[in-house]
Amino acid sequence: MPLPLASLIPLAVRLGLVATATFALTRLVQSVTHPGRTDQRAEDALDELGEGLSLHRPTDRAEDSQTNAPARLRRVVRFGGRTYEVDAGLMARLRLRERPE
Repeated sequence: MPLPLASLIPLAVRLGLVATATFALTRLVQSVTHPGRTDQRAEDALDELGEGLSLHRPTDRAEDSQTNAPARLRRVVRFGGRTYEVDAGLMARLRLRERPE
């Protein structure tokens, strides 16, 4: 007995369109983005952060109104019979300067 394949054609066309769109979007994202880099000095600074959140203004940057905010969260999470260590660090800087017109 022959298989009725004609009813599968719309599904095959939809899956083909989704696969083509996904492939095109992936290629576009890869062409627009750059590979990035890892700065070992920044990695070392993140490793030395204390746990918690702090906010401070450096005295040597008072004229710039610079504010720094480091944060670090270290936790051990057990999920599905596995154990994961979460280590999230963040360093941010906000600098406001008045510019002459």
